[in-house]
Amino acid sequence: MFSKFLWLEWKSFTRSASFGKSLGLKILMIFLALYFSAMFLFLGVALFPLLKESFPEQDPLTIVNKFALAYLGFEFVFRFMLQSLPVMNIKPLMVIPVSKKKAVNYILLKSLYSFYNILPLLWIIPFGLVSILKYDYPAWNVLGWMLGFYALVLCVNYFNFIVKKKFNESLKQLIPVIIGVAMLAALDYFGVFDIGSYFGAALDNLYDQPYLAVIPFILLVILYQWNLSDLRKKFYLDRDLKAKSKEVNTQDLGWTRRFGSIAPFLQLDIKLILRNKRAKTTIFMSLLLLCYGLIFYPNDTYQDMPAFFLFVGIFMTGVFMMNFGQFVPSWDSSYYSMIMSQNIPMRQYLASKMGLITVSVVVLLILTTPYIYFGWEVVLLNITAAIYNIGVNVPMLIFSGSFNKKSIDLDKSPVMNYQGMGVSQWLVGIPVMAFPVFIFWLVNKFISYEVAVGTIAGLGVVGIILRPVLLTYLTQRYRRRKYVTIQGFKQKGE
Repeated sequence: MFSKFLWLEWKSFTRSASFGKSLGLKILMIFLALYFSAMFLFLGVALFPLLKESFPEQDPLTIVNKFALAYLGFEFVFRFMLQSLPVMNIKPLMVIPVSKKKAVNYILLKSLYSFYNILPLLWIIPFGLVSILKYDYPAWNVLGWMLGFYALVLCVNYFNFIVKKKFNESLKQLIPVIIGVAMLAALDYFGVFDIGSYFGAALDNLYDQPYLAVIPFILLVILYQWNLSDLRKKFYLDRDLKAKSKEVNTQDLGWTRRFGSIAPFLQLDIKLILRNKRAKTTIFMSLLLLCYGLIFYPNDTYQDMPAFFLFVGIFMTGVFMMNFGQFVPSWDSSYYSMIMSQNIPMRQYLASKMGLITVSVVVLLILTTPYIYFGWEVVLLNITAAIYNIGVNVPMLIFSGSFNKKSIDLDKSPVMNYQGMGVSQWLVGIPVMAFPVFIFWLVNKFISYEVAVGTIAGLGVVGIILRPVLLTYLTQRYRRRKYVTIQGFKQKGE
């Protein structure tokens, strides 16, 4: 039965309308996979000798065990960000005599052959073989350690599926997990409870007593059964047919009327953000990433790199601008043709987008003022970055939006959702982030810091003064590409 499932998925892939595009992307992914495979293989072969040479008084295996929890934590974050949930088109299978249990087992077992699960083997196996063949470690002990450690990797695989499904259903369900992890991290950071050392000691015992490898496998079976039970509960045709009752929330956005002719569009954008998953996530991410400066401002390494601080300022004050602005007008893709068929001035439509993004930059700038703790220089750079974002980056992102032809399903989960992403979204990052930093570095290096700050702020002020002219140009460009954009939005899922 599993071979038939594989055959069906292969047919689905090769007969897809987007086969050519998917094939090209998969070829690129194959090259990346080969590169990372080579890097992990090299790490597995060289890790033991490197640790032996760098820490001659310590056992390399003990060092690896000590940092194993950090590695598994990093792998979980990596999987959460990049690994997709195992999926299969099960609706056709529900009307034919196919065992529900077999179909669900296939979906879960298929994930074991994922590249994310093969990659750790490329360093675990060579590391173990080097330990046995070159350094005469007991074969059975190392084998037990390898099996137990890889079982923990697979536990991360299935635990990731559980967390992502809970995240897709409701962010509130993840709050206990986030609080628990934060508490453990705080206890470890302040030295109250060194969880990394305890976990490393447990893996040392696993090496000393190889039969303990059965414990990670028991945990793996529990997580597998958890996923199996959850998927079987959802294996029904009529599961999503029942209407979901929701409490209707209305917002009084009367205050937007003071903005004149662009008020209706502002109301539409604000309601879109408040009522849809992906758009609402831009707010949460903007607030969360305000902590980005805490990584760099206290670090002595970056104190002599003011250009890098400018980069941080552009990012923090412009994170909403980038997450929301680069998908204009894709946010309105489901009803864009209706908007374009009405007697609605394109200039007002774009002005409302620019106004909303500009306000977001100002609000985020205000929220970054506590960074004054690290000095007035940081605040000055954040203000400079905000002025540049308003004057230059906002029109730049709206311009890049004129190339958007991909629709966005606002009800889909925001996690690893690449709907609406195109070449323009990747290329626009160069002028938005790299160009001002390069100009600042160049002027600061050959003239002075004060002139560099004035240059970036001056570019922003010029952009603000020229906004009416830029808005006229952008209006004309959006009008020229109106029908191309509408046609692109109609091609959903391609």
